[in-house]
Amino acid sequence: MSEHDNEILTPEQAADLLHVSPRTMEEWRRTRTGPPWRRMGRHVRYLYREVLVWFEDLDSDG
Repeated sequence: MSEHDNEILTPEQAADLLHVSPRTMEEWRRTRTGPPWRRMGRHVRYLYREVLVWFEDLDSDG
């Protein structure tokens, strides 16, 4: 278990982790195709470990 596993990320931090734009993260939320996220009032947050698991589960053939 990594020290980052329980880290809570903003959409911008999650985008940086995945090397995509915050706009891409927004589109993925809208279309429900991206990593799991949670809403805290008006704020969107991601769990570091869930972003990595989502990425690892992607089809490597693109």
